[in-house]
Amino acid sequence: MSSPHTPHLPPHATAATGPDVPVTRTSRPNPSADRIEPDIAQAPGSDHAWRRHAAVLAIGTFVMGTDAFVISGVLPDIADSLHVGIGAAGQLVTVFSIAYALLTPVLTALTTRWSRRTVLVTALIIFAIGNVATAVVPGYWAVLVTRVVAAAGAGLFTANASATASTLAGPAHRGKAISLVMLGITLSLVLGAPLGTVLGNAMGWRATMWCVAALGLLVAPVLLFCLPNIDRVTTRTGLRGGFKPLRSQGVRRQLTITVLAFTGIYIPYTYLSAIFEPATGGGEGGELALLVLAFGIAGTIGNLMAGHLADRRGARRAVLGGLSAIVAVFLVLPALRGSMALAVPAAALTGLVSLAITTPQQQQLIAGWSGPTMLVTSLYQSSLYAAVALAGAVGAGGLAVIGSLGLAPFAAAFVLLAAALSWHWGRERNAPKTDDDHTAHHVAPSHHAAYATDLPRTGRQKS
Repeated sequence: MSSPHTPHLPPHATAATGPDVPVTRTSRPNPSADRIEPDIAQAPGSDHAWRRHAAVLAIGTFVMGTDAFVISGVLPDIADSLHVGIGAAGQLVTVFSIAYALLTPVLTALTTRWSRRTVLVTALIIFAIGNVATAVVPGYWAVLVTRVVAAAGAGLFTANASATASTLAGPAHRGKAISLVMLGITLSLVLGAPLGTVLGNAMGWRATMWCVAALGLLVAPVLLFCLPNIDRVTTRTGLRGGFKPLRSQGVRRQLTITVLAFTGIYIPYTYLSAIFEPATGGGEGGELALLVLAFGIAGTIGNLMAGHLADRRGARRAVLGGLSAIVAVFLVLPALRGSMALAVPAAALTGLVSLAITTPQQQQLIAGWSGPTMLVTSLYQSSLYAAVALAGAVGAGGLAVIGSLGLAPFAAAFVLLAAALSWHWGRERNAPKTDDDHTAHHVAPSHHAAYATDLPRTGRQKS
């Protein structure tokens, strides 16, 4: 994907490169074989095409999110069926998160030479296979293994969905495109997981897994026929090359901020029942479900608002503003947990600010990386799920030491540190760059030409 730091490859939104001007790459001896079609997102009359494509991708992320969130709702049934305790059944969530974090960048690196459409459809098939296996295998350990397979497909899909939407929309609409894709995740929290839980309670947890697998298979042909193809990366990236973004100090810093911020964000969400126990009376029924619903609906709104704000005001400002708001809300949560009248708006406010940095944080990474977009989005997804796993462990320790009253302020400390680092590092550099970008103006055009193929195609590639 082109970036402002690649002078020989114009970005999507440059005025000098109109929609009818082909981009010529010079990384091969024969320039005529390297002409690629213009970006369809910038073609005349296609201003809203990226919205349709992002909406299709959001259907896929909705299925991925439903699978990730629904397990918690059917844990008692899983424990009874597999003859294990609730704690052991909960490890299905832990294993999924760890596998997601570890496998997403690896699989993305190994598939960089595939077209994005092929990768997305393949990811859906892997995901469906994992969930079918979860539904049919009999034993606890076998089910754990199947969750690894499902996580592999989910991570590969979500990372490439964000990258594809960003490429199709172009820099001018990048924030809104990513927020639409992430809308699938937040809606899965509001609709997918509750409906899956209802289905599991009525027909058994295995029926829920069958349903999730079926949804994944239904989305695959929709993507295949409705999503435009994206040119593959012509150079061999390989596993080692897939981690090239980590050579950039800016990328490493942004991923550090991601882990810190989302560890803090997911502590209150993971232990929502403990934080609001005075309001719910310690019950796991309707009161808690109402709080989760308020969190999810407000989070959906916050995600969409953040996408528009990032496009209008800049991703860095959106991240700093979001992190500051999260700290403020977490600090006042202890005073708002005494009754449901206060707890419901408090949970909604928490969701509104907590999910408002997802889009602009990805946007910062994409804007500051001159290589294939999916490499940084995969590392972002990996960092996100590493934070989920950390939040469970760190939150448990905080709950044991300081109790539920101080848990939200404890989480605020992680977010405050992320905000401080974002502000400090942002003063030195507004966006992360690759190490090679410092000499980009002194090298041949072929230095970045290998990454020019991270563009959508409108027709047949000339050769």
